[in-house]
Amino acid sequence: MAYTTIDNPNEHFSTILYSGNGSYPRSLTGFGHQPDFGWFKHRGVAYWHQTYDSVRGTGTGGGVLYTNRQDAQDDTYKLNSFDSDGFTLPSSLGAINDSGNVVAWSWKANGSSTSSNSDGDITSNISANTTAGFTVGKFTGTGSTSTVGTGLSNTDIVFLKNRDTASTNWVVYHKLIDGSYDYNYLNNNNAGANSALSHTMTNTFKVGTNNDTNATSDEYTFYAWQSIKGFSKFGTYTGNGDNDGPMIYTGFKPALVITKRFDGAGDWAMMDHKRPNEFNVVQNYLKAQAVDVEQTDDSFNIDIVSNGFKCRYNNGNYNADGGTYFYMAWALNPFTSSSGVPTTAR
Repeated sequence: MAYTTIDNPNEHFSTILYSGNGSYPRSLTGFGHQPDFGWFKHRGVAYWHQTYDSVRGTGTGGGVLYTNRQDAQDDTYKLNSFDSDGFTLPSSLGAINDSGNVVAWSWKANGSSTSSNSDGDITSNISANTTAGFTVGKFTGTGSTSTVGTGLSNTDIVFLKNRDTASTNWVVYHKLIDGSYDYNYLNNNNAGANSALSHTMTNTFKVGTNNDTNATSDEYTFYAWQSIKGFSKFGTYTGNGDNDGPMIYTGFKPALVITKRFDGAGDWAMMDHKRPNEFNVVQNYLKAQAVDVEQTDDSFNIDIVSNGFKCRYNNGNYNADGGTYFYMAWALNPFTSSSGVPTTAR
């Protein structure tokens, strides 16, 4: 059997913890790859979540997008560079380099050079990493219901943001459950809703006509993922409201888990293996939709284990009795065969 090995656990995805020092320019290293999408959050100060990508770059148009805001892109704040092993921060980024602890998550696509994708009605420009099932893309809105190509064969989740117009939502499309819940907003904790568009995504996703998704001549950025066995998994589960909550099988030990309730309100909870409280118990989480500092709630526990994660406690954000949730998870030590069958991590 032929094997495709993601040799370095950090070759395609990383979680990095660092301490802000107020010194500039500052080079952050140790990511194990050139990041193409970086997501930063100060853990101890109520600064906004900051995201950057190499497709938009470091010049005009490469400004920050805040996951917890409806703002347009802010070109006041940009990275100095996307480096071979991390990022370089300029002096204007005190929100992710002030004194205190910061977390950064990074994903590798295919570098800053984009390719034109015409799989959809709208031509997109994408940087796609099909090995890891991740794409950074952008397109210009047309104002009509259309499809947009991702460069992935079986897209599961898309984060979409209008960069030009303020008071627009981060739309999260997913095909994880049929029926009334095929999108959420990343910038709030509201329940999911039905977009009236079919989101049985494959190599494209559908956009409508409003400012959030496809206003005429507005510029949009999207991040798309698909599950890769042994490396990433996106799925759903039902809470039981019990301290002995459901076990969610991923087939690997997760490095990062993001959960969101979609039949009711609930936080976008971000938990990772580098911020545990004790052994495999994780109480520390950040809310993707909020400016809040890191939460250390005794009633919000998961166990990150070798083959998935297990919910603890009766908490509506991730384990309400009968509550329905989707999750996103990436592996700490990924290893897959060419057929997508997980093998034993080295």
